[in-house]
Amino acid sequence: MKTAITEMFGIKHPIIQGGMHYVGFAELASAVSNAGGLGIITGLTQRTPELLAKEIARCREMTDKPFGVNLTFLPAFTAPPYPEYIAAIREGGIKVVETAGRSPEQYMPALKAAGIKVIHKCTSVRHSLKAEQIGCDAVSVDGFECGGHPGEDDMPNMILLPRAAEELKIPFVASGGMADARSLVAALAMGAAGMNMGTRFIATKEAPVHDNVKKALVAASELDTRLVMRALRNTERVLKNKAVDRLMEIEREKGAGLKIADIHDQVAGAYPKVMIDGDLDAGAWSCGMVVGLIKDVPTVKELIDRIMADAELIIRERLIGFLDGTGPAQPARVA
Repeated sequence: MKTAITEMFGIKHPIIQGGMHYVGFAELASAVSNAGGLGIITGLTQRTPELLAKEIARCREMTDKPFGVNLTFLPAFTAPPYPEYIAAIREGGIKVVETAGRSPEQYMPALKAAGIKVIHKCTSVRHSLKAEQIGCDAVSVDGFECGGHPGEDDMPNMILLPRAAEELKIPFVASGGMADARSLVAALAMGAAGMNMGTRFIATKEAPVHDNVKKALVAASELDTRLVMRALRNTERVLKNKAVDRLMEIEREKGAGLKIADIHDQVAGAYPKVMIDGDLDAGAWSCGMVVGLIKDVPTVKELIDRIMADAELIIRERLIGFLDGTGPAQPARVA
């Protein structure tokens, strides 16, 4: 399957593994790239630029295929040394960077001078157009269904993707609610050139997270995520647990007067405790509504091969079948 995204990034399949804190290590990124997608190392999970350089080198030992690095731009008072991280990315020979959070505008000259393709994660059409304007090569359009930060517009992908297709000149991928062949075919139908999966890739054998996390994703339904920090305009979709229950109780008590300090214990430092130690109630951790579609823990290659095979079945048998009168009554096999 060739799309603008496979051509731009030199990959076989139009599937990107988004950056995820304490998940996007070399093990997962290399597995995704080896399976024909675009694997992504999460830059800021590496506490220093030097550690990121080592992680890039480690990933190079595991794959000879293209892979990228995620850089999330945080508010200035917590800003990591981004120029040094970009230098490590450049010196590591990385040619794709997924940016997220605040606008990457001030760092675009350094990224472009290094010959790096930039795909920026956006939760709205207006932010996508801004990314296009500042020179991003592609965008990842992130619907309200996504895990992590869906923005404040509450716009689901069924509306957001066609709107992006109407407005953008650069290619984009669908992010949020992406899990299987149905997701991919639907995204392509709405104008995307591929899809970005986060939560689904956590439930794979190569994902370097505790088995408790993978079991929790398989056990959860689409009703088990919650939106927190809305009063702070820093909305995050997370998996329901004891810490999230307590966080939401505090939010109800404080109302519009909520401060980040009020929920510090529920959000600070949760990821190593959850992802590495397997303490699922250690704090709030990102999870998409797509968790309701996760039924197993395959290898990354099994997952991607299945998605691509099933996408072909849906397109060739179901969709074309509707046109020539031979379409099956039920959707093609998917898992």
